[in-house]
Amino acid sequence: MLMRLAAERATGALLRDQGTLYLVEGRVVHAESPAAPGIDVLLTAGGALPPQGWQEALSLAGTRNEVGQQLIDSGRVTAGELEVCHIGALFDAAFFVLGPASGPTRFRYGVAHWLGRVRPVAAEALERETRRRRALLDSVWPCPELDTSPVVARRPAPGQTVTGRQDALLRLADGVRTPTAIAWALGRPSFHTLIEVRRLAAAGLVEAPRAPEPARPVLPAPAAVPGDCAEPDVALLRRVRDALEASL
Repeated sequence: MLMRLAAERATGALLRDQGTLYLVEGRVVHAESPAAPGIDVLLTAGGALPPQGWQEALSLAGTRNEVGQQLIDSGRVTAGELEVCHIGALFDAAFFVLGPASGPTRFRYGVAHWLGRVRPVAAEALERETRRRRALLDSVWPCPELDTSPVVARRPAPGQTVTGRQDALLRLADGVRTPTAIAWALGRPSFHTLIEVRRLAAAGLVEAPRAPEPARPVLPAPAAVPGDCAEPDVALLRRVRDALEASL
């Protein structure tokens, strides 16, 4: 459907269970997903923009769909900073939006995003990058269950070291937070966190989720064991024996 909309040079919002892609003339200008921190989180958590600066831009230019341009005009961020952060947020959210889904996919024509145009991305490039990222995850550690399970940290082996980024992640691996929750807490892209969690699992620093035990087959109930047989009719047996002996 995304490729068809790109060929039509459609403008609007492509909605799926995992989030939304925004298109302008067939090119993707933004993406949002509950599984990925938005551009506001990436900008403010990284320290590039104070939270009040973001809220100010949103209030002044949100209804005009020009929040990005307002941030640049106000001097809060440079055009280069906004573009880098925007591309990171777009590809991060699109990774989840374009993932397998069970619900319907819909397109609402004419819908625009409040951020405005920053750097449109071709639909083909977005799809290609999503496939590359999925292959990269499996090449690091082929365990998709890690992506959605609570992260449980393990003690490093003697002499084993971790990087600063890994240490910050492991501090939040409390057995309750999932990789997505950790990404939100750290203000990092979710895909980068997924990669780091799989690397930690490959190094033995994160527990791999236990595979569910196979269901045991339901065996049929054993046949009822008959009770004690009745006593044989001795007199009848003797008559049968006598008849057989007489015929011989």
